[in-house]
Amino acid sequence: MTEDDARAWIANHLDVSRETWEKLDRYVAILLAEMRVQNLIAESTRPHIWARHIVDSAQLLPLTAEAADGRWIDLGSGAGLPGIVMALLMDRPVLMVESRRKRIDFLSGLLEELDLAHAAVFGGRVEAVPATAAAIISARAYAPLPRLFESAVHLADEKTLWVLPKGRNAQNELEAARSAWQGAFHVEQSVTDADSAIIVARSVTSVRRKGRG
Repeated sequence: MTEDDARAWIANHLDVSRETWEKLDRYVAILLAEMRVQNLIAESTRPHIWARHIVDSAQLLPLTAEAADGRWIDLGSGAGLPGIVMALLMDRPVLMVESRRKRIDFLSGLLEELDLAHAAVFGGRVEAVPATAAAIISARAYAPLPRLFESAVHLADEKTLWVLPKGRNAQNELEAARSAWQGAFHVEQSVTDADSAIIVARSVTSVRRKGRG
């Protein structure tokens, strides 16, 4: 996918206002400028930032069409992918969870710079986020699937929709998780890479905990 293809995909698949386009462009500019201070994205992806990062995040939105009302929680938000992109594309409340101080500061600055009053940053580990029932949980390059579920299960209930980009290891990670976790799982192909996939899950439950009940 070229950069022109990436922008065309957004225009064709999402309802994006002129103001949102301007904010997306502003976000990309800020992200690239911040690369002089901290390594937020792989250097090799800079020339392809719209395809590799913006559309790679934005493609999650159509997968959440049937999600319940409520908050979107993004784990290990880092550069704001997909958390900031989601906050720019929708009005749903977004909570980004990040434990590294420089990245917490970067994300907090973005919320002010881009006027994202419906989004917030939790500075700390995922395990420290107060228990809740998110409508949607996302995580991009955060942790292998079994550890991801273990760290975040207190943020979900049976209605929570999990949208988890997993690159080329999606199927392997899903198989590794099945011994300890059950739920309704399926795999969606990424629009940015034919070899990459997104795990979509609902009703995720620990087999161990269910057995104890």
